[in-house]
Amino acid sequence: MNLIVDVGNTSVKLAVFQDSAIVHKETIDLDVIEIKIQELIKKHPLLSKTILSSVGNLSQKQLANIAKHLETIVLDHDVKVPFKNKYKTPHTLGVDRIALVSASVLNYPKKNVLVIDAGTCITYDFINVKNEYLGGAISPGISTRYKSLNNLTANLPLLKRKAPKKLIGNSSKESIHSGVINGISMEIDGIVNKYRKKYKDLTVILTGGDSDFLSKRLKSSIFANSNFLLEGLNFILEFNLNE
Repeated sequence: MNLIVDVGNTSVKLAVFQDSAIVHKETIDLDVIEIKIQELIKKHPLLSKTILSSVGNLSQKQLANIAKHLETIVLDHDVKVPFKNKYKTPHTLGVDRIALVSASVLNYPKKNVLVIDAGTCITYDFINVKNEYLGGAISPGISTRYKSLNNLTANLPLLKRKAPKKLIGNSSKESIHSGVINGISMEIDGIVNKYRKKYKDLTVILTGGDSDFLSKRLKSSIFANSNFLLEGLNFILEFNLNE
């Protein structure tokens, strides 16, 4: 059994895999990660391997304590991946994006795939039929856009995510919701259409914390999969330990 640890900007996702199936998943705060992993080891005595992916602030002490109990891989740019990385600056490629591209190889081998991860940032990652990762784009996510409007202006309030009732906002709050949500929806649809014009038989995956919210508002034909990054990390772990 494998333990997948995804340390994000705001929280930590833990998942236990039995072969390719998730048998346990939870989201926790970083400060309790060692306690929670100990609990999972007791609950699942067959746990033997883990992969750690961190875009957050996992400390060396926390990492060392976890590695005492499980065979550990820390995802970085030296870890072997199941695709050809043609990114011009591979050392700057986020580990979350590496995992997402790996998941596309697992689920859609030898296809043109665009993976859209809607979280703090919206990332677009493209891999072609030759199993070549070419890159993509990075854009501000929903929460980032709301916060930016509040932080960088004098009078606009900080709002929580809300689907706009109509295109034309008739108040400041409704205008913000329209601008943020409709803006992101149109951005995603527009980018997907651009890719589809250039690449035939394109498969589009939408994942991340805002994926369910956004999938209902997109015109593009997509597959929503909230576990895509976790599946990619599990695939990387097996890919390296079974070499």
